[in-house]
Amino acid sequence: MAGQISEADQIKQFKEFLGTYNKLTENCFLDCVKDFTSREVRPEEMACSDHCLQKYLKMTQRISMRFQEYHIQQNEALAAKAGLLSQPR
Repeated sequence: MAGQISEADQIKQFKEFLGTYNKLTENCFLDCVKDFTSREVRPEEMACSDHCLQKYLKMTQRISMRFQEYHIQQNEALAAKAGLLSQPR
């Protein structure tokens, strides 16, 4: 059973994903779609939405990297404090 995600956790993760997706969609739509006189998506709107999504993905990746770096530093500091490392980096 170890390593398996419970059904409740899967549902929670899916709800979080949907919340993030919906918020991203809403933000990019509000920023990019300005003309409601046509049913067609204008090239400018498509480019804007692509840029919006790419910016969000890059931001999310950068935050994840910084979060990992922070935790590595914290773990090294704790290990050094406990005397497990000779010197912190």
